[in-house]
Amino acid sequence: MNCPYKKNCIPPFLAGYTPQNMKIIGITGGIGSGKTEVARVFKKLGAKILSGDKIGKEVVEKNRSVLKKLIRIFGEGILNRNKKLDRRKLGKIAFSSIENRDKLNTIIHPYLLSNLREKIKEYRKKKKGVVVIDAALIIEWGLQKELDYLILVESSFQNRIKRLKEYSGYSQKEAINRIKAQIKDRTRRKYADYVIRNDKDLKELKRKVLFLWERLISKMS
Repeated sequence: MNCPYKKNCIPPFLAGYTPQNMKIIGITGGIGSGKTEVARVFKKLGAKILSGDKIGKEVVEKNRSVLKKLIRIFGEGILNRNKKLDRRKLGKIAFSSIENRDKLNTIIHPYLLSNLREKIKEYRKKKKGVVVIDAALIIEWGLQKELDYLILVESSFQNRIKRLKEYSGYSQKEAINRIKAQIKDRTRRKYADYVIRNDKDLKELKRKVLFLWERLISKMS
């Protein structure tokens, strides 16, 4: 084979696979676990990606009523100098307590889920292909019932803290608050069809994703 797993490339025989029936695959995991990196590999393999974070951002930026509700609940301190939402400021407030987190979710999630389900519905109509939903809250939303497969990406608490500080610029306290605001992996495992452990480098993570993709191909064929 010209492209073994140990190299930083996608094996040709795995790329571009299209099942005869549309498959919806969820990728979930706690913040900093590496689930978005897993989704990136799936994209290179030919899957379409629906990002919960991106849809949530669109909801806030394009729906003025949502922004107004956020300002009413959390105050104008969540805005930047141009009177637009500063997601970092909102996050600091929203994840400082369970009560604030729940207020945030109550405002945004109904719109986010409606948008996401509409996109899934449109993809289902196409009948062929693979769509991957990259979202941390798939289980909290009960969305796993609407998927063909659910993949959980896990990583140690220490590694997640490290990634959030290095790549997202969070302080130690912010990172801990974000992680503690989500359900634990032992709860997620109850719903997952597959689990990927991500405690090493990107090359090892990619190898695991390719191995899983090969297994999924065999099941979807």
